[in-house]
Amino acid sequence: MITFKRLIPFVALAGIMAGTLTACAPTISRQGYLVSDVDPSKDIKVGEDTQTSVRTKLGSPSLTASFEPGIWYYIDQTSRKMTYKKSEVTNRKVTVIEFDKSSQVVKDVKTLTLADGRAVDFNQAKTPTRGRELTALEQILGNVGRQTITNEEDSNPGGQRRRE
Repeated sequence: MITFKRLIPFVALAGIMAGTLTACAPTISRQGYLVSDVDPSKDIKVGEDTQTSVRTKLGSPSLTASFEPGIWYYIDQTSRKMTYKKSEVTNRKVTVIEFDKSSQVVKDVKTLTLADGRAVDFNQAKTPTRGRELTALEQILGNVGRQTITNEEDSNPGGQRRRE
């Protein structure tokens, strides 16, 4: 006959295993333009649709080009995050719709995927700024006993310390 006291370790072990399995499940998230009934690459007709009809079919664009307001971007992205790992983009779809400048009619429709993307390395160089670096003690004490540096004294922005 099995008593309740003998079942406690098995119930605890089953609870721990269930918690461990659910912690390993990935979290899926979607960002951006979510297409429900319309496929932009098929439903947007080159030479027929205008900005008004595209906005009616797809809604407002996710982004417009900075220097070319006649280029609209509809961006959709799916990412997956495991418990302690960095988020990973699993799917990306960017629909680029270009309009003719004079007639506002669709000139071109392109669909880009995750494979079309490129990695961009950011420049890690720092631009010197006015002011000075504070020591840990100066940061803690704040304005206590602080002297200001005038613009004439600040000949090396970002690198000059307080003069005593």
